[in-house]
Amino acid sequence: MALDTRRQQIDDAAAALFRERGYAATSVRDIAHALNIQGGSLYAHVASKEDVLWSIVSRAADRFNTHVGPIAAAAGPSASRLREMIRAHVGVVTASQGDAAVFLHEWRFLGDARREQMAARRDAYEALFRQAIGEGIAAGDFAPLDAKLTATALLTALNGIATWYRPDGALTANEIADAYADLFLSALTAARTDR
Repeated sequence: MALDTRRQQIDDAAAALFRERGYAATSVRDIAHALNIQGGSLYAHVASKEDVLWSIVSRAADRFNTHVGPIAAAAGPSASRLREMIRAHVGVVTASQGDAAVFLHEWRFLGDARREQMAARRDAYEALFRQAIGEGIAAGDFAPLDAKLTATALLTALNGIATWYRPDGALTANEIADAYADLFLSALTAARTDR
């Protein structure tokens, strides 16, 4: 079995356990047991449990940026970009639910240097939403709200999907994304003042 394949299996098993039990309550032995290997064998592929967490969190951050970043940077009306950013964010959360949940909730268990690095990445990602909202406010397309607070509320709602979404649920991921986009864009435009 290739090392990359085994490492992917380790990350996937750990993500499922971290999501279910939390990082602190999951041991290296638990991860090894989920893979049906000896605990010591796991160290042939990873240096520490924190390295596994870092790998999962980094992978999720990369996915969010890969899918949302180009939309945020594109030209066009803020409302259209924000709608597509919401759809892309929900797409990442629902397609990689285990990684997303770990990224959103367990990253705080990283060591100081890695936690600071990830906090900076999260801040930069949130800034993409603040910018789109701020541009919409400046153009008069959105109500004159606090862009930072609005982006925080939006991302908090979107990130909550990781805790309850089920692929076999009543709504598809796209239907959920559209519903959230409709809700937030309606709220942003409803209180708009005419110029």
